[in-house]
Amino acid sequence: MNLDKSLEPFRATIESLNHLLEKHNYQGVVIGGVAVGFLGKPRFTADVDAVLLLSIQDVSKFLELAESENIEPRIQNVEEFAKKNRVLLLKHSPTNIEIDISLGVMPFEEELIERGSIKSFANLSVHLPTPEDLIIMKAIAHRPKDLEDIRTIVDSNPNLDMKRIEQWITDFAEVLEMPDLWKQIEEILKR
Repeated sequence: MNLDKSLEPFRATIESLNHLLEKHNYQGVVIGGVAVGFLGKPRFTADVDAVLLLSIQDVSKFLELAESENIEPRIQNVEEFAKKNRVLLLKHSPTNIEIDISLGVMPFEEELIERGSIKSFANLSVHLPTPEDLIIMKAIAHRPKDLEDIRTIVDSNPNLDMKRIEQWITDFAEVLEMPDLWKQIEEILKR
């Protein structure tokens, strides 16, 4: 895959975030529109999203590491916000691009990160989830944009582990009380 021009402004931000993930022993992956751009089809995105295994007690130490990569809080009381919402709202200072880091704790998020790997495209390396795990995350988010993202991931990855996708989406559908979720995603996967 060639790095599409829509991702080019994000190169410095992605590089800084990936260096930060490396310093954190790759206990996180880049997700959202950037991951879709690498695993599916590039599309416009306004920010960079990631999931990170990080204890609330370690947020302060992580923010110090982030600062060394020119990544800083974009709100006051970022630690309090993270403790309450399990999200770090950051930005990459040189580019002013926002970075949202979800603090993962669920077994699925642990697996997502453990199964992730570094992918390189156009001299840019990124720690990404598997296509299956990104599909699962997009199915849970379930916005029209997420369903379109699933289509592009499926089109670019013909040998998906359908059993894994079905298992996790079915489990999440029960918890989220969305009984038709798997049926809807299965239709997209069959195309």
